Amino acid sequence: IVCKETDFNMADSKVDLSKIPLIALNVKVRKKLGLYLNPKNTVASDWRTVAEEMGFSYLEITNYENCKNPTDEILKNWQAQNTEASVGKLLSVLTEVERTDVVEELRDLIDEDVKKYIEFMKKKDDPPVQVPEVDSCVPRTPERLGITLADDPDGAPELFDAFICYCQSDFNFVHDMIQELEHTAYKLKLCVFDRDVLPGSCVWTITSELIEKRCKRMVVVVSDKYLESDACDFQTKFALSLCPGARSKRLIPVIYKPMSKPFPSILRFLTVCDYTRPCTQSWFWVRLAKALSLP
Repeated sequence: IVCKETDFNMADSKVDLSKIPLIALNVKVRKKLGLYLNPKNTVASDWRTVAEEMGFSYLEITNYENCKNPTDEILKNWQAQNTEASVGKLLSVLTEVERTDVVEELRDLIDEDVKKYIEFMKKKDDPPVQVPEVDSCVPRTPERLGITLADDPDGAPELFDAFICYCQSDFNFVHDMIQELEHTAYKLKLCVFDRDVLPGSCVWTITSELIEKRCKRMVVVVSDKYLESDACDFQTKFALSLCPGARSKRLIPVIYKPMSKPFPSILRFLTVCDYTRPCTQSWFWVRLAKALSLP
């Protein structure tokens, strides 16, 4: 089994899976991994052996035994704690513990997830589609220079303290956030897509440019509707790919109302700023402002 490369063709070259972060694997693959590894197996290696190979201690592994899906938990925590956690490394671990049966069974699904991830990330580097000039207008501002209201084509690009990732149904809370963080003593500068971004440009190109180069951090407003938003999913995964394990504290999840759906697993290892708890609500904006004010 070759664990570093996969056989599907991307621009006539093989893909180095050691460069693909573990976050590329979706829920379906993770669930199937659990089906193979969660049951205690006296013949083949189970999740405990995999966790040991990943570097987890005996005490940590013992605690994971109380989890409903220990395989999923070790994947999430391995991803959060280890800079080398990648799809390629996971396949190497499975091969090392002699679970090549799992590698073979999931290879097609993993290849599909990796391909989708690469295509998703590639959008940030693709130039906008060009159309022939049909008028005599003056040259337009290059997209990456003139993407926000305050951008000066002849000066430095507009910079922000944080990019706000939200869905439209949560905009009222985003409006409150603007009032509390921008129009108070904190004087923070937030990037709110509907307010600050000029219309008419490629959404994927703009958001990746803003998140990676214009904003120090990203606030993720998590709600039931957030879980259904493709745009929010892209923005979150892109930001996480820039800071595996969130060691730079780049992402800050925020919950402002009770949720009926499970909290997204890709954000579970991050400290949440919770507005739903009355006992800590008075500290909410202070904590968030302090986190966004860090260098």
